[in-house]
Amino acid sequence: MSDRLEDWIGEDHLVRVVDLFVDELDLPALGFARSAPARTGRPGYHPAVLLKLFIYGYLNRIPSSRRLEREAGRNVELMWLTGRLVPDHKTIADFRRDNGPGIRRSCAQFVELSRRIGVLKGACVAIDGSKFRAVNSRDRNFTKGKIASRIAHLEADVERYIAEMVRVDRQEEGEVRAEKVAHLAKRYGRVRQHIQHLQAMGRALADAPDGQISLTDPDARAMATSARNSGMVGYNVQTAVDTETHLIVAHEVTNQGHDRDLLVPMAKAAKDALRRDEMHVLADKGYFSGRQILACHKARITTTIPRPETSGNRLKGMYEKANFAYEANADIYRCPAGEALPYRYTTEEDGLELRRYWTSECGTCLMKSRCTTGKERRITRWAHEHLVEAARARLIGPTEPMTIRRGTVEHPFGTIKAWMGTSHFLTRRLRNVKTEIALNVLAYNIKRMVALIGVQGLMSALKA
Repeated sequence: MSDRLEDWIGEDHLVRVVDLFVDELDLPALGFARSAPARTGRPGYHPAVLLKLFIYGYLNRIPSSRRLEREAGRNVELMWLTGRLVPDHKTIADFRRDNGPGIRRSCAQFVELSRRIGVLKGACVAIDGSKFRAVNSRDRNFTKGKIASRIAHLEADVERYIAEMVRVDRQEEGEVRAEKVAHLAKRYGRVRQHIQHLQAMGRALADAPDGQISLTDPDARAMATSARNSGMVGYNVQTAVDTETHLIVAHEVTNQGHDRDLLVPMAKAAKDALRRDEMHVLADKGYFSGRQILACHKARITTTIPRPETSGNRLKGMYEKANFAYEANADIYRCPAGEALPYRYTTEEDGLELRRYWTSECGTCLMKSRCTTGKERRITRWAHEHLVEAARARLIGPTEPMTIRRGTVEHPFGTIKAWMGTSHFLTRRLRNVKTEIALNVLAYNIKRMVALIGVQGLMSALKA
């Protein structure tokens, strides 16, 4: 039967890449459980079989353990790949749950293969994050504000039920009155019970470190999205994507709702994966942080990142800090009126060394109304402001780095989200969600490598 199955699998079939890739992995070194069978008892399924099954599933948008069980018994490609073994869905699901670290290392091994054969050079990577929906609805996520709002609505319902019971008791008679009052009392009791539940949830919320409780997936968190007045309960998935090949060189999953502190860990993870001495990173304004840019500079990572607009002066028609030119030789700022703002003193705020500049000529300046409402306009300069200015200067150029960033890093997110469907994750808890993302990233990278060098080229690289 194996010979006949072989006839169905062409030499350029993607399933051969999966088979060869897993066979070339050192599964015990990667941390997979049960790589060596026990001396006694019936041997379990070898992790290579289950890993092949999962990689095939994510390559073909079949992430469910129950669907994989069905496919293993009827899909010719899977029959060839697994040697006609058909694990049950519980065994398949347990393998994904228990071997998360090994699966994530397997994903990293494919990135290393791409680097080793020279396809992935990684001189420049784009970093971005995207919110993925968790197995937890918004109604099953609680914050202090949500609880207060719901209790207020429920207490209004209580007042309405009480008023209605009083009205019925006065105006109705006989059995109709008794029936209506009993019905309202029952609804009143349910509402009071719900209020007590929310109050207990509020007391438990006081012990939550980040002020949130999710009931279905305890690790999921409410996160804002780009759409106005919208959000979801989910996870923040981070990727670093090579701008030349569009391969995902590093990824991470966090339940932190913003990206401000993630530039350094993602950039360093990409640099380590690519084994580069120096690297260039593109990121959007959500990652902007002076501390993060300085840490990247110390790690020999060049950053190109826009500075977010935090002042409302431009909308008011007033001058912004960008309208004041810094002259490094004289250590002064030149205002739009041409006056020099000399250095005055240095202070420290939140661990940052800040230098203050101003002039006493503002009082007689005809442009003062467009500059400041105070006595004088003061400019603050961070001790490492030149790094921020250099990052901003790199934004202006013929290569249009932000266009490159958008065209590089947003496509993989769109592809992976389309594969995962509207529900995104199937599993709960951060550790399991990380495993799901690793399998999706591995599937994406395999398909991308096949597009770059073909099935035969990839198989030749795996054998080398």
